[in-house]
Amino acid sequence: GYRTGVIISFILATAMVIISALHKKLLEIFHVPHPAYRDEPYVKQMKGCGEESEYIHFTPNFLLNDNLLNAYGPRGKVFVHEWAHLRWGVFDEYNEKEPFYFSQNQQIQPTRCSTQVSGHWFEIINGHATLCRYDDTWLPTKECQFFPDKDQKTSASVMYMPSLDSVTAFCHEGDHNIEAPNTQNQKCDNKATRTVIFQHSVDKDALQTLKPLQSAPPAPKFTVIQRRSRVVCLILDVSGSMQGQRILRLQQAATIFLREIVEEGAYVGIVKFSTSADIISSLTKIEGYARESLISKLPDTASGSTNMCTGLKLGFEQDDKSAVGDDVIFLTDGEATDDIQSCLKSAVNSGAIINTIAMGLSASNVLVTMANQTDGKFIVADENLISNQLVDAFSSFTMSDGDLTKLTIQLVSTGSSTTGWFNGTVPIDRTVGNSTTFTIIYERSAPTVSIHAPSGSAYDQTRMTHNAATKTLTLNIPGTAEPGDWRYSFFNTESTAQAMTLTITSRAARDDVPPVMVKAQMNQLASDGSKPMVVFAEVSQNHVPVLGAKVMATLQSDTGYSEDLFLLDNGAGADNFKNDGIYSRYFAKLISGRYSLKVRVIPQEGAIRGSHNRNSGALYVPGYIVDGKVQLNPQKPPVSVQSADVGRFIRTATGESFVVNVPKGVTTKFPPAKITDLRAKIQVDTIFLSWTAPGEDFDFGTVESYDIRWSKHLKTILYNFRNATPVNTSALHPQEATLDEQFSFLPEVAIKNGTTLFFAIQSQDKQALKSEVSNIAQVTKFVPSPKPPEISEPPLKLIISIVTIACAVAILACIIATITVWALKRKKAVKESGGA
Repeated sequence: GYRTGVIISFILATAMVIISALHKKLLEIFHVPHPAYRDEPYVKQMKGCGEESEYIHFTPNFLLNDNLLNAYGPRGKVFVHEWAHLRWGVFDEYNEKEPFYFSQNQQIQPTRCSTQVSGHWFEIINGHATLCRYDDTWLPTKECQFFPDKDQKTSASVMYMPSLDSVTAFCHEGDHNIEAPNTQNQKCDNKATRTVIFQHSVDKDALQTLKPLQSAPPAPKFTVIQRRSRVVCLILDVSGSMQGQRILRLQQAATIFLREIVEEGAYVGIVKFSTSADIISSLTKIEGYARESLISKLPDTASGSTNMCTGLKLGFEQDDKSAVGDDVIFLTDGEATDDIQSCLKSAVNSGAIINTIAMGLSASNVLVTMANQTDGKFIVADENLISNQLVDAFSSFTMSDGDLTKLTIQLVSTGSSTTGWFNGTVPIDRTVGNSTTFTIIYERSAPTVSIHAPSGSAYDQTRMTHNAATKTLTLNIPGTAEPGDWRYSFFNTESTAQAMTLTITSRAARDDVPPVMVKAQMNQLASDGSKPMVVFAEVSQNHVPVLGAKVMATLQSDTGYSEDLFLLDNGAGADNFKNDGIYSRYFAKLISGRYSLKVRVIPQEGAIRGSHNRNSGALYVPGYIVDGKVQLNPQKPPVSVQSADVGRFIRTATGESFVVNVPKGVTTKFPPAKITDLRAKIQVDTIFLSWTAPGEDFDFGTVESYDIRWSKHLKTILYNFRNATPVNTSALHPQEATLDEQFSFLPEVAIKNGTTLFFAIQSQDKQALKSEVSNIAQVTKFVPSPKPPEISEPPLKLIISIVTIACAVAILACIIATITVWALKRKKAVKESGGA
C-alpha cells in the first residue's frame, strides 16, 4: 500500500523530527547520534515475529552524508529494510555474533540469505586482507569478516545486504537459507521473510489480494508542523455522576499535572463540560505564577448530563481554532448523553493527539477508539485513593522534545490504609534530584509528617504546603535533592484507619546527564483471550539499556482482579532479546475487563548501564571484492558506551490501558511457552543442552515433562519433529518457570567426526497440552586436525601476489644454493691445488 497523508513534526528546540502517517509514529530523526550506535540506522523492535515495531531511527548525518552509503546501501533500500522491521515484524538475515556456521555438507558458510550471495572471508590486519585464523571449533575467529563480491546475480535479500546493487527482493521459500543462525530464522521458525510478510504480518490480508496499480499512486500529502511549544487542553467531565470523590480525585490529579508534570513554556487550556461546555481558562503559557493560577480554576462541583461532543468541539477551538499537533486530555466517567459517534470522525480528523481517561465502569468504549485513532493513550482509572490511578494517569502525560533532562520522572506512587504509621525508604539516585516533590494525599485529616534526607535533615508540616480543600500536602525540596536513601513517616492521628498516598516526582540533576527512565506498554491493547498478552518495560538512560534491574508490573482490572508480574530481560519466553533493557513477561490469566498497567523498578544493587548491539537494522558491510581485490569501507565505529553502575534507583511508570473480552464459555488455559533459547555443546561424545524453563501456563508454574529429539537432518527436526530421534529424559526433573535447565546425554549411536546434529524440545503440561517446538540448536563434532575443513580462498590479486612472492623466494633459494655449491667446489679445488 501507500501513504497519502504524512505529518512531519519539527521540534524547534532540539531539531528533533517525528514523521507520522495514519496517526502512527513511523520515524524519528535525532539531531545528535545515538550514544552507542552513532549513525547506524535501526528499528526499535521489541515484539515477536510478524508484529509491528515501535519506530525507525535515523540521524541527519545518515540522511545527508553520502560517505555512509557504500557501507549501508542506498537510502531508499535501507528505508525498505527498516520498514520491513517496523511494519511487518521480520528480522535481520545476518548475525554479527555468529557470522559463520557449518552447513550440513560440512562446509563453512557465512550467515546470509540467500546462499547465492558470493564472496570470500578475510581478516584485515593493518589495512591488508590476510587469510583467516580458526578457533578450536574450526570456525573462523571473530576477527574474520565476509566480503561479498560487488557484482552479484542474486536479487535476495533486502533483509541481509541492501547495499548490493542486484538485491531488490526479500528471500522467499525457494531461496531462503533455513540453516543460517540468523535472527530471522531464530524468531520466525526458519520461515522466509517474504512468507512472514504475506502470511503473518498486519498487512497479510491486503497483500493476498494485491494487484498491480493501473496508474501511478497519488502523490502523498505532507503536512509540516513546527512545534515551538507544547499545547495541552484539558477537557474535563463535570456531569452529575462526577460528584463527591470523583471530582475531588480530578482536582488532586490535575493539580499534580499542572504543578509538576507539564513543562515550562507549554500552553495549557481548560474546558469543562456537562449539559453544556465552558472554557475555564484559555491557553496560558506555563511560566511564573501561571501554574497556581490554573490550579485555582479547576472545577470543584459537578452536575448535569454528559454531552461529550459539546466539550470536544469547544476544546478543539483553542489555539487559534486549530488543533493540529495539540495534546488533549479528555476525562469522563460515563456514557455520552449525546451521540458521540457523530463527532468521533471530526475529533479524529482534527489532527489532535487525544488522550482519554475512563473513570469508573460506565465510561464509554468510544474512548478506546478515539485514543487509538489519534495516537493518544487510553487509560482507565478508579476513584480509589489507595490505587492512586488517576494521579498516575495524569503523571504519564509527558512529552519530550528530545531533551530528556527536562522531563518530570515519577519515582514513587504508593498508598496505604492505616491506623498508625505509614513508613518507607526512597533512594534518590544521582541522575535525578532537581524539582523533587513529595505529594501526600489523605482521606479525611492531615497526618503528622516526617521526611528525612540522607544527611539527616528533617522536613515536617511546617515546610510543606497544605491545601485542606483538596486534602493535599506538598513538599518541594529546594535545589537538588541529596542522592541516597530518603526516609518518610506519616502518622494517622485518627483512631480509625484512613487512606493515604505518596507521589514523588523529580527531574534530572544535571543538564548533561539524562535520567534513568522507564516506559511501560502491552504488546496489544485488546484481547479476546485466544492467546496470552505480553507486558513490556523499557529501562534506559539516554536510550542506552539499564541491565540487572528488578522490575514488577501490576495489572489491575476495573472489576477488581489484579496480578503482579516480575518482568525479565533474559531473552527467553516473552523476552525477545537478552540484555537489551526491555523486560518482558506473559500475561496469561486473562479475565474480561479493562485493565490499568503500572510498572515499578524496585531498588536493588547491581543495576548497570550496559552497551548493547542494536537488534534490528541494516548491515554495515566492511568492504567488497571488486575485480578480485578487496576494497575496504571505513572501519565501523566501535560501540562508544562503557558499562557503568547506576546504583540503587526507583521508578514508576504507567502504560496504556487495555481491554480483555473473553467470550462466555471460553476457558483461557494455555500450554507451556515455546522454548526460545535452547543451546547445545558437545564434548568428546557427550551432548550438553541448556535452556530457560517454561511453565505449566506459558511461563508460570512447572511443566510436567520434556520431549527432546535430535536429527542429523535439519528439515527432519524442523518439519517432522515426531520423526526425529527421541532422547531418554527419565532422569530430567523440570525446574520452575524462568529457571535455568541443563541436561546432558550420550547418544546411543556413534557420532562421526564432522557430523552436525540438530536438537529441539517440546514441553507438556499436566493436561497434556504441548508447547510449540523450540528453536533449533545445532552442534558439530570435530576432532582436532592439522587444518580446518575448508580454507578461505584469497582474491585473485592476492593469489598473484602470493604466487609471485613464492616464485621469487624459490628463485632466490636456487641462486643461493647454486652459489653455495659453486663456492664449496671452488674451495675444494683451491685446497687440492695448494696441496699438490
